[in-house]
Amino acid sequence: MKVLAVNSSARTGDVSKTEIMLNYLVQGMQEQGADVEVINLRKKKIRYCIGCFTCWTKTPGTCVHKDDMTHELFPKYRDCDICILATPLFHYTVNAQMKAFIERTLPMVLPFFELRDGVTRHPPRHESPSIVILSVAGFPELSVFDQIRSYANYLYKSKLIAEIYRTSSELLSQPSAQKMLEDIFQATAQGGRELVKHQKISVDTLARMTAPITDFERMAPIGNLAWQTCINEGVTMGEFQKRNMIPRPESIETFLPVMRMGFNPSKTGDVKAVIQFNFSGAVKGHCYLAIEHSSLKAETGPAKKPDLTIDTPFELWMDILTGKADGQQMFMEQKYTASGNLELLIKFREFFGN
Repeated sequence: MKVLAVNSSARTGDVSKTEIMLNYLVQGMQEQGADVEVINLRKKKIRYCIGCFTCWTKTPGTCVHKDDMTHELFPKYRDCDICILATPLFHYTVNAQMKAFIERTLPMVLPFFELRDGVTRHPPRHESPSIVILSVAGFPELSVFDQIRSYANYLYKSKLIAEIYRTSSELLSQPSAQKMLEDIFQATAQGGRELVKHQKISVDTLARMTAPITDFERMAPIGNLAWQTCINEGVTMGEFQKRNMIPRPESIETFLPVMRMGFNPSKTGDVKAVIQFNFSGAVKGHCYLAIEHSSLKAETGPAKKPDLTIDTPFELWMDILTGKADGQQMFMEQKYTASGNLELLIKFREFFGN
């Protein structure tokens, strides 16, 4: 089986959540024996369709543009068994690069008119490959994909054998959600194997692939902090992610979700500890972080029996948290104080290093 995986994301690596999902899907297909070629559209020169219809008249089946689409991508699309269209969600549908690719597949059909299922269509010049749509979006609601779902189903009809819509995609590289993510990625590879074997993805596997990661109440505070940090620091979100920057909390209520997100359970082992924060300065108050069985409880207020107590100006600790100040140096200069199990202070960056 020949599979063409078309990736229209402009991002790469962990920054591209489209690429993360696509890689696991491709892995599963290859494990099932498929010959998979991944095409990154950002590396290709594809001109826009100009509606000249030369491919229907003067050069039947061949586009007038002499670019990568005509010479390379269209023949591969035409000859593959399954084509995966992997796109980030832009304005609730495919992005511009993917739209240009789709429009340039016009030579797949003939110019004539026929009535199919009560709808006027163009008859095929070539048999279309089976289509898989994969899209990712940062919003937590599945309804954000309603428009791309409608577009894909109208365009490809019975040729559309799978739709994979991944919500809350910005969390796909967060270790704090590693248990859930591990199952999502395993299911995505399984979905790839099923596509090759059965030309479809089972209901159970698809449910695991698209399982909710978060909701608005948990996502919005972190997301808003991240964007505000980008604005304050004068960086793009892409630069924010590449630099592994941390959203800067503005209150105890926003400090706690940042710590939950940054928690690294794989580094805590069998540690059982409670870390108390007593904040002073512009933001006054108390909160604590309780680590047990590689899980984290982050709450406001004082803890009953903390193992480590940190007394610090709020703004200073936020500087330490976001890398603007060196925690060890600030401690040595007595800018803040800590009492109790100081080993926890030394390992703090390990426990909350993401």
